[in-house]
Amino acid sequence: MESQDIKPTLPQDEHIVENKQLNIWEALIPVIVLVGLLAYNVYTYGDDALSGSNQFILLLGGAVAAIVGFFNKVKFGQMMEEVSENIKSTGGAILILLMVGALAGTWLISGIIPTMIYYGLQVLNPTIFLAACVIICAIISVATGSSWTTSATVGIALVGIAEALGVPLGMTAGAVVSGAYFGDKISPMSDTTNLAPAMAGTDLFTHIRYMLYTTTPTIIITLIVFIIIGLNLEPKGVADTHIILQDIKSAINVSPWLFVVPIVVIILIVKKTPPLIALLIGTLLGGLAALFFQPNLVAGIGGSDTLNFTSGYKGIMNAITVETAVPTENEALKGLFTAGGMSNMLNTIWLILCAMVFGGIMDGIGALATISKALLKLFQTTFGLFASTVASCLALNVTASDQYLAIVVPGKMYAKAFKDKGLAPENLSRTLEDSGTVTSVLVPWNTCGAYQSGVLGVDTLQYAGYAFFNWLSPFMTLLFAAFKIKIRQLAKS
Repeated sequence: MESQDIKPTLPQDEHIVENKQLNIWEALIPVIVLVGLLAYNVYTYGDDALSGSNQFILLLGGAVAAIVGFFNKVKFGQMMEEVSENIKSTGGAILILLMVGALAGTWLISGIIPTMIYYGLQVLNPTIFLAACVIICAIISVATGSSWTTSATVGIALVGIAEALGVPLGMTAGAVVSGAYFGDKISPMSDTTNLAPAMAGTDLFTHIRYMLYTTTPTIIITLIVFIIIGLNLEPKGVADTHIILQDIKSAINVSPWLFVVPIVVIILIVKKTPPLIALLIGTLLGGLAALFFQPNLVAGIGGSDTLNFTSGYKGIMNAITVETAVPTENEALKGLFTAGGMSNMLNTIWLILCAMVFGGIMDGIGALATISKALLKLFQTTFGLFASTVASCLALNVTASDQYLAIVVPGKMYAKAFKDKGLAPENLSRTLEDSGTVTSVLVPWNTCGAYQSGVLGVDTLQYAGYAFFNWLSPFMTLLFAAFKIKIRQLAKS
């Protein structure tokens, strides 16, 4: 089945480098150095760490891994070959990030995002807002199979509504991510939902049905927690909502017809249109909507008092490529009415490339395989096997910086171990999704964490604690394993 996620699917025959000369302590040296340096760097720079210093720290971590490789007779060319493969695998993600930046720009100046905020403020109140974010994003992600597409469309609008309502952005982004990854995890159109059973040796729909046992209580707990938080929220923006609504209407031409553009994009994704093409169409439709609904605004961004071909062209191109803003006197709206275009995604792209260098060298020296094998040997019981799988997925999301490797490597390493324990393969596929798929977004330098942070405009560490669905999922799968709930055995022949 063709993937509907907007990251490229990692082939299930991905080569995993093994190095028998490398021991576990040597494999862990780059990880320990990286985590230590990143912790100090974030402490020193705070939110500015993603502006470049974290990226260089990832390169330093790669250099440490390369030194370990040299001492274990790994050729530099082999390391660079794995780095090249890693970077090549992110090509689609980088193009998508650029297109998301372009789409956000045209959707701002066309009034699409402001219109979503305008109507959202009237429908959503702070008490139900966070739970509604989870439900809305869950529905969209199940329909599209893509957490990335969900965040790039409704996610951006929901964060804007939250800012206007005075709801903390970290909470909102956590709710968006929770709902988005619910669908990414169980939708038959999601690439990870197809990849996990392929690695474990079961079929897609058996995998989905078996996942529902752990996923259903996790999403229910997530909703309950957000409802409780909502009941205790006292956002500062509620009293000024009517003023904000008036200022939005005075800044742009609000029209429900503008919803046609995002609906078209979602339909295209559901109809299995390649997401890059769907987002390009959404960007172009946003540009056309801007010319039709906001001609004076486009002309102003294009540096003219009147709309003509030149000012229209410059206005749309500026929105696509660089930072643009809808003029407003309302301080609460100034942040909402600014978009960075494609240039706004460059820090995220830079982070992904540097993360792929680190992950590629770690794979090239055989460290990823060594870490997984060591974890496998630590546990002998059935629960230990589940715990080892979870730990491997988490470790690979941190070290390989990629969601797919966090599924592929443990999937290949543990398939025989689950079979030897008499466990059906859907146990493994469920555990891969419960721990590999959903936790990737909690790591700032993982491609998923970098993407969500860049698109939503909220630092990964700011939303990670509120992404309840994502960090509860591995605990839920361990709980089921500990109490032997729905642990299916292999059918005896």
